[in-house]
Amino acid sequence: MQSYTIGQAARLLGVSPDTARRWADAGRVATHRDDSGRRLIDGRDLAAFSIEVANSGGDEDASYTSARNAFPGIVTAVKLGDVAAQVEIQAGPHRLVSLLTREAVEELGLEVGMQATARVKSTSVHIDRT
Repeated sequence: MQSYTIGQAARLLGVSPDTARRWADAGRVATHRDDSGRRLIDGRDLAAFSIEVANSGGDEDASYTSARNAFPGIVTAVKLGDVAAQVEIQAGPHRLVSLLTREAVEELGLEVGMQATARVKSTSVHIDRT
């Protein structure tokens, strides 16, 4: 499972690293240390926490801007059907849902907790693995 540094988590949540650090210090999201002593957050924990933050209205430091219709975030749900699939991404305060083929999801290796970027053009949402 992919893990994220405090800085990476902050970027995905749309907040400052200081805010993410305060949330971790307060126990709002679980962290662990790697061999070099850096604090890391498991991808699944970050995915769940990103939904919690979005539903609570976020923080006063949250960023509500998007550049060029690209929404970097974290995959919070993957629902596979026989042919089609649904992928949800939490990008800061934004929840994006894309319907795509099961084959595309499998080729990208998308799973809950991994970093991905939703790109929006007109009414279509495309997912890029980052």
